Amino acid sequence: MTQAHRLIGDTAIPPLGMGCWAIGGPFQAGDTPVGWGKVDDTESTRAVRRAVDLGIRFFDTSDVYGTGHSERILGAALAGHRDDVLIATKWGNVFDEGSRRITGEDPGPAHVRHALEASLTRLGTDRVDLYQWHLGGASAEQAQEMQGALEDLVAAGKIRHYGWSTDDPALPTALAGPHFAAVQHELNVLSDAPDMLRLVAEHNWASVNRSPLAMGLLSEKYTGDTRLAQDDVRGDEAPPWMRYFADGAPAGEWLKRRDAVREILTSDGRSLVQGALAWIWARSPHTVPIPGFRTVAQIEENADALGRAPLTAGELSEIDALLGR
Repeated sequence: MTQAHRLIGDTAIPPLGMGCWAIGGPFQAGDTPVGWGKVDDTESTRAVRRAVDLGIRFFDTSDVYGTGHSERILGAALAGHRDDVLIATKWGNVFDEGSRRITGEDPGPAHVRHALEASLTRLGTDRVDLYQWHLGGASAEQAQEMQGALEDLVAAGKIRHYGWSTDDPALPTALAGPHFAAVQHELNVLSDAPDMLRLVAEHNWASVNRSPLAMGLLSEKYTGDTRLAQDDVRGDEAPPWMRYFADGAPAGEWLKRRDAVREILTSDGRSLVQGALAWIWARSPHTVPIPGFRTVAQIEENADALGRAPLTAGELSEIDALLGR
């Protein structure tokens, strides 16, 4: 394995996780689709097990993905391998499993205890290795109120470490008690996050990288002719925070940026996906990208990147120049 291991708390893992948002299937926030469309649970299970076979040891989900469905599929797929892997999940949203809809948010300390017990049941486990706050816009004051409840859950053996899924580098220190271990934030070759990377380096936290493939744009699957399904978060009814896709298709300006760096990313025999991961590993020794998946083939392509070298410093500089950074 070419890539150096990363630390999640006190545990060293290969620097690639798998993001389990897509295997949750369709769900909505109000009338807005926020899942990735229809999913084959049998293929999802095969994919998770193939990831374990290929050395992947970190799986990231959330209670809200598929309003609990992702956790259930992941937990069942990892049965018999629980002690071999780290499971990360998230809390903060309130949802109805019957209608598969997000109904609100709850930033309070009381909710975290209830949410955790529900996640443990769905995952079929007695502890969560990394428990992450899913409310990226919560305030520093709310975080300070939350910290004690999280440390209590560590003391009770219910969680091992905790973190925050947020793109605001001003926030994580407010939640950072003794067992704070990671910030989950967006990072990909088209969307750098230098301030967040400086923060995690300063505190020796893990940088868990959401959208490492720019919601799939950093793959050969999507072209200007691609049209996404109505129940896909990238489709016609995409939420306002969706950047890489517009009106149910890849956004032209982002396709141009992708194509500008394609030659560098695909050097040395890498696929475009593998080059995007190689950029992230070169960017910081703390990074753990978590590309999403729905198939065994995606798992195999992602895992194959671990045996390839990260990009060089010169290639990083060349990419910055091409993207005007």
